[in-house]
Amino acid sequence: MSTYFPNISKIAYEGAKSKNPFAFKHYNPGEVVEGKTMKDHLRFSVVYWHTMCGQGADMFGGPTAIRPWEAGKSGLELAKARVPVFFEFAEKLGAPYYAFHDRDVAPHAVTLKESNQWFDAIVALLKEQQQRTGIKLLWGTSQLFAHARYAQGAATSPNAEAFAFAAAQVKKALEVTKELGGEGYTFWGGREGYSTLWNTNMKRELDHLAKFLHMAVDYAKQIGFKGQFYIEPKPKEPTKHQYDADAAACLNFLREYDLLPHLKLNLETNHATLAGHSMQHEMEVAGASGALGSIDANTGDLLLGWDTDQFPTDVYLTTQCMLGILKYGGFTTGGVNFDAKVRRESIDPEDLFHAHIGGMDAFARGLKIAAAIRADGRLDQFVKDRYASWDNGLGASIEAGKESFASLEKFALEKGEAGGAASGRQEFLENLINEFI
Repeated sequence: MSTYFPNISKIAYEGAKSKNPFAFKHYNPGEVVEGKTMKDHLRFSVVYWHTMCGQGADMFGGPTAIRPWEAGKSGLELAKARVPVFFEFAEKLGAPYYAFHDRDVAPHAVTLKESNQWFDAIVALLKEQQQRTGIKLLWGTSQLFAHARYAQGAATSPNAEAFAFAAAQVKKALEVTKELGGEGYTFWGGREGYSTLWNTNMKRELDHLAKFLHMAVDYAKQIGFKGQFYIEPKPKEPTKHQYDADAAACLNFLREYDLLPHLKLNLETNHATLAGHSMQHEMEVAGASGALGSIDANTGDLLLGWDTDQFPTDVYLTTQCMLGILKYGGFTTGGVNFDAKVRRESIDPEDLFHAHIGGMDAFARGLKIAAAIRADGRLDQFVKDRYASWDNGLGASIEAGKESFASLEKFALEKGEAGGAASGRQEFLENLINEFI
């Protein structure tokens, strides 16, 4: 093993009483919960973009964390230098998966042809490291928002040539994802939306986005890529109105354009809150439609109105996430992907470990708490009892399609007044959850 982090050994589980900042307190990969190991339940993934490419810059200031392995390097040379560092980090962390964007592992060159050549050079290094470590690719994706050609969108650009370049970029990224054994591929449209409707033909742009995704589905079949496709809801980042604003908007789009059989959702907490929802809401919307595929594990600062991508440390949040994941059958191709970055003030390489250890422990606690709540049964029973009137009699008849407005009017006239619903008992249920947390 290399020595980019010479003072840090492989992170081990030491239990809740450990004071070692480089040890797991709750994440025990081999511990069995509801018949599966924690490792298999959580399927942790480290992202390449924030972990390797994040340097602490923001809209008001430049980089603050120039890593020692980056000094004096740029372009392809810098991209090559990052690969062994990343895999040493992920290996010491014990993460079974990683995820990347094409232009984060290998940046834009002058031409698309040269960009593809740079990408191929890095892919060879990624493949070597995957084989050496056993770490797998959770999913790949294309970065279709930073380059000037995508300033007004990629698949939804008013310029057909931008659409063509985006298609060529995704084609290459799909080929690479297949070559690296990726278990999925994610679409997230950083600029697929509009700033003003005065210059926008929304219907045409949505038609183009659907056509783009159908092309991707067709090409995946052509090359034999069996991985799961995801679309990631993301509002206000950075376009004022994005077409993939939340889970419901994405599902409506996928249904309208006959794409729902081909794509599931990759949900992110920070995007949920920017859309005015909770992550619990977004997961329920996706899960109820059979479209809950994967999650980006982060959180936002509720006092700030942008995507801060902080590591998740709130056990209430991770409990809610894991209750949703367990309710809908757990991950298959998806996982808990840490689309999160250390703070601008956290400038040491060791801070990357502290951040990921905290997030992994928080999700491990959430998993154990969620399993305990499910085993206890009181929460599920309360919800079941609250809807008991639909399990027989009139409710069952309505659900079976046996009633009409006329028959229900007859029932209401004869009844005189509807029976009262039982108390929702929100406070009781919040106390119940607190028993476990």
